[in-house]
Amino acid sequence: MSNQSSIPVVVNGACGKMGREVIKALSSASDMTLIGAIDNNPDYLGQDVGEIAGCGPVEIPVLNDLQATLVLATQEKTQGVMVDFTHPSSVYDNVRSAIAYGVRPVVGTTGLSPEEIQELAEFAEKASTGCLIIPNFSIGMALLQQAAVQASQYFDHVEIIELHHNQKADAPSGTAIQTAQQMAGLGKTYNSPLVEETEKLAGARGSIADDNIRIHSVRLPGFIAHEEVIFGSPGQIYTLRHDTTDRSSFMPGVLLAIRKITQLKSLLYGLEKIL
Repeated sequence: MSNQSSIPVVVNGACGKMGREVIKALSSASDMTLIGAIDNNPDYLGQDVGEIAGCGPVEIPVLNDLQATLVLATQEKTQGVMVDFTHPSSVYDNVRSAIAYGVRPVVGTTGLSPEEIQELAEFAEKASTGCLIIPNFSIGMALLQQAAVQASQYFDHVEIIELHHNQKADAPSGTAIQTAQQMAGLGKTYNSPLVEETEKLAGARGSIADDNIRIHSVRLPGFIAHEEVIFGSPGQIYTLRHDTTDRSSFMPGVLLAIRKITQLKSLLYGLEKIL
C-alpha cells in the first residue's frame, strides 16, 4: 500500500520511450507512489521497471495484465491514477477500463477519434471520474497554441507542419489536430483559394482540418516532436515553432496532470485546461 498522502500511479506502456520518462519522473516525485507498471513487450516482463527506465530499482515488476493492476489500484486508500502512453489501437479500451475501475486516466496516447473522446467523456461523467486526454504535455506547446489562436484573429492564411519520429503510428499528430481545432471557430474559413489547385500526387497539399486549415506530417528518425504554425499575408510571414529536444520536457506537464486530475469528476481535453 502507498502512503495515504501520496497519489498511487499505474503506468501503462511503461517500457516505451515516454513510459520510461514517466517512471523516472515518478521516482523523484515525493507526492506520488508508483504501484504498477504495464507493458506488452515480452522482453521486459518480470523485470524491475526502474532498472529498465535507468533510475535504479523501484521494486515494481513489469506486468502485462492491466485489469489486475487496476484492481490493485482500487485497493489503495487514495484514488489511483493511470498514465497511458501506449498505442492508438488500444488506448480507448485502456481508458474505458480505468474509468470502470474508478482509476483516473491521464492519457498521452494520441489517435482517439472525436467520437471515441465523446463516448469516454460521457462514461467519465456518469462515473464521476476525472479523465485527462492531453495530446502534448509540453507547456511550451500550450503557449504556442495560445499564440496561434491570437494570431488567427489577424491572418486569413495558415498551414501547420508537424514533424515526429518515424515510430509514431498516427498522422496527423493529435497536437496538430488540437492546434487546428483551437484556431477554428472564429467565424472565418482560412486559405481561400486564388486558383484551382491540382495535386499531381495525392496528399501533396496535406490533410484538411477544421475551417480549411491544412496539416502536413513528416516522419523521420532523429525527430522527437516538433510543430510549425505558418501564417501568411501580403508582404509578411509569421511563423510559430516549438521543438522538443528531449522527452523530459513533457514530465512537468505529466506530473501536473496527475496532481490536477484528483480534483476532477469529468473529462477534460488539452493541457491548457489545467494550466
